[in-house]
Amino acid sequence: MIRLFLVDDHCLIRDGMRALLTGAPGLLIVGDASNGQELLDRLSTTPADIVLMDLQMPVLDGFATLPLLLARFPEVRVLVLTMLAHERYVGQALDAGAAGYILKSADQTEIIAAIWAVSSGKRFLCSEIGLMLLQKVLHPEASAETKKVDGLSYRELEVLRLIAEGLTNNAIAEKLFVSRRTIETHRQNILEKTQVKNTAALIKYAVAHGLLD
Repeated sequence: MIRLFLVDDHCLIRDGMRALLTGAPGLLIVGDASNGQELLDRLSTTPADIVLMDLQMPVLDGFATLPLLLARFPEVRVLVLTMLAHERYVGQALDAGAAGYILKSADQTEIIAAIWAVSSGKRFLCSEIGLMLLQKVLHPEASAETKKVDGLSYRELEVLRLIAEGLTNNAIAEKLFVSRRTIETHRQNILEKTQVKNTAALIKYAVAHGLLD
């Protein structure tokens, strides 16, 4: 039985992951926490095999938690579950000791597969991240162009242009044949990469950088 500990500052995400994973064969959720410090405080009395952890959290975020966790509980394996898709975050988390990296847009099957892979001593990257990195290897000229717009992927540019047209998340999801959750993840990644605060500022940024037709 794999003992899981969930760490995310959003109660809704923790509850959703608990509902998603409860009852899955071979998995047992033993606890949850809202930040890294709370996790470290509780692990000594609540043993776990896998920590499923977000990166963006108050008090002690995932990046700061990783080295502390691995120093105090070296037997625990960490699987990052985040909305941050940029390669620099992937590299930073893996360098800090994470055993796997998966996006919150992943489905139940991939999340469970990631947990089992990490538990067996393997490293894991979700398919979306893997394909993004492979694309950059196969098409370095496209990657160089992408870097000129702060790392926005082709799909993120597509979502950005639809946002600029005034479409809602639901409308964009229907147009691109994906879930609303996937569009919300893309929107968050776009805001993170462009470092703007809201939709109006995002459109202004896109116009200034020639990203809109």
